[in-house]
Amino acid sequence: MRLHATCGTMSPVLNILLITFPFFALVLAGYLAAKRGMLPLEAIPGLNTFVLYFALPCMLYRFGASTPIAQLLDGSLVLVYLPCALAMVGGTIWFSMNERVRWNDASFGALVAAFPNTGFMGVPLLVALLGAGAAGPAILTILIDLVITTSLCIGLSRMDGADAHGTAKAMRNALKGMATNPMPWAIVAGGVASALQFEFPKPVMQTVALLADAASPVALFTIGAVLARSQIVAAREAHGPMPVRDYLPVVFTKLLLHPLLVFAAGSAAIALGLPLDRFALTVMVLVAALPSASNVSLLAEKFGADNGRIARIILLTTSFAFLSFSGAVALLK
Repeated sequence: MRLHATCGTMSPVLNILLITFPFFALVLAGYLAAKRGMLPLEAIPGLNTFVLYFALPCMLYRFGASTPIAQLLDGSLVLVYLPCALAMVGGTIWFSMNERVRWNDASFGALVAAFPNTGFMGVPLLVALLGAGAAGPAILTILIDLVITTSLCIGLSRMDGADAHGTAKAMRNALKGMATNPMPWAIVAGGVASALQFEFPKPVMQTVALLADAASPVALFTIGAVLARSQIVAAREAHGPMPVRDYLPVVFTKLLLHPLLVFAAGSAAIALGLPLDRFALTVMVLVAALPSASNVSLLAEKFGADNGRIARIILLTTSFAFLSFSGAVALLK
């Protein structure tokens, strides 16, 4: 693995920390701004809308359009990443279930264990670390997590005494949410543009570029603000202390087990002859080492799960990932 930036004779670990620090610093800035009232909680949905419907789709389209179509249709990557995501979901539900955590809470706990924050944080961070070639494998994992992992967990969340009709309705809502999410459509549009070698007129592309350039800083700031808002709302609704065993194992599962599982599965696949590129495997492992996706707290709130638990898991994975993710980069170097 080649780091995309170097700092003379500086040690590799310090160099990695210098690259990752601004990304996590922006998350902290958003968290403190919302926590201390500098950013009104009512303004956070507006930031989220700007990132989700304008800036991030433009960034994903630009990366997709500039990525060779073969990378966006890499079946070997899907054959490694998808089974790992499904294993994370099944395993997390299995060890999470107890008298307090039932199907609904366990399913959204599984989603934060299996769904990295690839869109808001991962793509810009991996491009900064590894170069533009990291975008293709990373955005393919976004498609898998948005379309399959999320829909599966929402369906499983309805298993708490729900009949087939309730589960089917949840799945329809999940698919409807995916269909109205601009992120996968931006990736598909970028892939089509790449395959057809199509490019919009220069003024349009300059507009796309301006929005795309805003995606990374605003998205990272918004992650912190969303985490602060979730924590504030959860504290208002708390009904007593939460046992550590209900959330801490999921944190370590996300940050440690997920990347190890992807690395082991990818290495085994390569040894068995699967034509998986080593660079793509490195990107997948680092995607798995990212903190949990912050938008899962919004889904948990919508479907009536314990959002205090989900918000705490996301907050802790984001806090610890500054060191754990940087460590993963150093180990894969």
